[in-house]
Amino acid sequence: MEGTKTILPVSPYREALESILDYWIARTIDPVKGGFYGRIRADDTVEMDAPRGSVLNARILWTFSAAYRLNRREDCLDTATRCYRYIVEHFIDHNRGGVYWSIDADGRPLDTKKQIYALAFTVYGLTEYFAATGLPEAREAAIRLYRDIEEHSYDKVRGGYLEAFSADWTALADLRLSAKDANEKKTMNTHLHVLEAYTNLYRIWKDPGLQQQVYRLIANFLQHMIDPITHHLVLFLDEDWNPRSDTISYGHDIEASWLLLEAAEIVSDHEETVVRPVRKISLDMVKAAAEGLAPDGALYYEYEPAGDHWRKEKHWWVQAEAMVGFVNAWQLSGDPAFYYQFEGVWSFIDRFIIDHARGEWIWGLQEDNTPMAGEDKVGIWKCPYHNGRALIELIRRLPAKKE
Repeated sequence: MEGTKTILPVSPYREALESILDYWIARTIDPVKGGFYGRIRADDTVEMDAPRGSVLNARILWTFSAAYRLNRREDCLDTATRCYRYIVEHFIDHNRGGVYWSIDADGRPLDTKKQIYALAFTVYGLTEYFAATGLPEAREAAIRLYRDIEEHSYDKVRGGYLEAFSADWTALADLRLSAKDANEKKTMNTHLHVLEAYTNLYRIWKDPGLQQQVYRLIANFLQHMIDPITHHLVLFLDEDWNPRSDTISYGHDIEASWLLLEAAEIVSDHEETVVRPVRKISLDMVKAAAEGLAPDGALYYEYEPAGDHWRKEKHWWVQAEAMVGFVNAWQLSGDPAFYYQFEGVWSFIDRFIIDHARGEWIWGLQEDNTPMAGEDKVGIWKCPYHNGRALIELIRRLPAKKE
């Protein structure tokens, strides 16, 4: 395309991906208690007795399953299988359905709430493992969790999905994913990852009811969760879809821009009525997200318009999603500006986020590019999924350099 004659070769992304995979295989597997360590600090010190999160494990499962499909490394398949068995044995509630939020280092349930976000990621991991192995039990487990979500979380009156439940699926007072979240019944973040999981499930299970739910999720975003003026996401909403937050999350904006389009293209054969409108809004969302670009090419974390307050941290996952979002926008539009924005983010990641000495990526940097203190290398939220998936997407989307 015009203006994009400096396309980077695939090899840097493949090398970066292999480094992430090598780190997780070498550093995170617990040979004594099974599964994977729950926390590794920024200095690579292992906290052997740390709690183990369902989201972390589901993301490990997805990453190593997807990596095996790409590189056919047997150690990636072995790692995925280890994770699959650990999830089935320890995280899935075989009596009441769903998955536990966390377990202790010995594999016993710890926080037994049913957070729909965690169920969605477990579906995402199980479906990718089925795609990698063809194991029927993995697909069956994913379908059961899908049905748990539909039975307990789907709002049959207003549409969308409610956030969280107790172990026996009764109401909870505190629905939050984390302390920084608003305590609201519906969140963009959970809807985005239900959409992501359902899209991957539809790839391996062409169920009409599932397809209808993906259509409804896309409509939820277009009608309720994307501001029609600014094209930024609405992060928190009440049960009736009334906005409860004006915070702008640049990483979520750009992540949703490509995941929404992926969902529309996979489940829909209605180009004019479904796919084309999503393509347009996808580009609008990327342009909105680009408002958060820093002078050094990184994408800032958040902005609160009401108080004109910026959080100019540069988190690893935001940079990972920015790469895919900008490349996707370039592929959609042919506009070289998007490609140059991608190059800027990749250059920043390569210089500052990748831990070239010890492996993996650091959590992130402050505005002045000093490391964020006290953050994990591995943990409940620090997983190989955002960066691993971004690199897999780049390998698939960008042509190799011709000699």
